[in-house]
Amino acid sequence: MPTWAWVLIAVLVVAVVAYAVWAGMNRRKSTNLKQRYGPEYERAVDRHGDRKEAERDLADRAARRDQLELRPLPAEDRRRYAARWESVQAAFVDHPHAATAEADALITDVLEQRGYPVDRFDDAADLVSADHPDVVEHYRASHAVARQGSSADTESLRQAFVHFRALFDRQLGDASAEDVRETRTESTTGAATERRHPEGGHTA
Repeated sequence: MPTWAWVLIAVLVVAVVAYAVWAGMNRRKSTNLKQRYGPEYERAVDRHGDRKEAERDLADRAARRDQLELRPLPAEDRRRYAARWESVQAAFVDHPHAATAEADALITDVLEQRGYPVDRFDDAADLVSADHPDVVEHYRASHAVARQGSSADTESLRQAFVHFRALFDRQLGDASAEDVRETRTESTTGAATERRHPEGGHTA
């Protein structure tokens, strides 16, 4: 066999090996992104209409998130935020629009103290998605409802409030149930008539 044929075979072998390595790296990248983002992965694909573009977006989010140094909330701050939440939750009964907007603002305050950049909502939500992909879509939807103001119907506000609570609980982390119970105000238990609770229960 002439020398040029051996050279061609060697080049083809190198190309095949290089392609196999590249394809394997891409598969691992896709697998890692799917594992990290869960349902947010497919939402990103649907949003971008292209899997490669979606993966570039998700990889960028992950890189930006991994550069953040998130801070755990001190116990005193967890209790303070829990008290604020209970107050806002009690206000929902009579002022659902204002209470939902306040819940949105409270989430932003918690995110900011923990170290998430909050100047732009979309950026904050993207970074939250890298940590809590199972609740971030509801967070986006709830934020949109809160921004509707008086045009939002009560059921939409109630659902938004519930979803805000899910992310709020994640951010407070290991705040104990006892901490939360100690902060309950009399307004949540002293009403004379039964009223609907934004999270599906009732207060007496």
